[in-house]
Amino acid sequence: MTEISHTVNTILSTCHTSKRIRNLIKSNLKLTNMPTIVHFEIPSDDIERSKKFYNELFGWNFEKWSGPEPLPEGHEYLIISTTDDKGNKSIAGGMMKRQNSQQQGMTNYIDVKSVQEYSAKVEQLGGKVMIPKKPVPGMGYFAVCLDTENNSFGIWETDANAK
Repeated sequence: MTEISHTVNTILSTCHTSKRIRNLIKSNLKLTNMPTIVHFEIPSDDIERSKKFYNELFGWNFEKWSGPEPLPEGHEYLIISTTDDKGNKSIAGGMMKRQNSQQQGMTNYIDVKSVQEYSAKVEQLGGKVMIPKKPVPGMGYFAVCLDTENNSFGIWETDANAK
């Protein structure tokens, strides 16, 4: 049993709620198996202007990509470091030059066990895969999808052997 599950069980056992409600809460707390947001990306027409905006607004820090593989010529990618209100390292993001006019808003990437499997699931549920599975060498694979309401999101599979 995870520490979170133990804490939830302890709290629920002391609450004056019905057994049915306690079981409902427990069944909805599948925290260890639920895919979660692990990265976000911000497209930008003017990277310096965007860096200044987010740094002054939230205190985010930026550094140039230094991953295991160099970026293609002419591409710039910045890694965004964020912290929570206690100064602990939090979710990381990225910023790059907007690649086309349809690329609007931030894209959240959700960690999944298999981009292939979840891409198929997206389509089975009525969504669309806009950018099919692509490698990020030495890191993993991603795909960009649309949900049934045309909201974009990414799915990410970590794999150090990705090529």
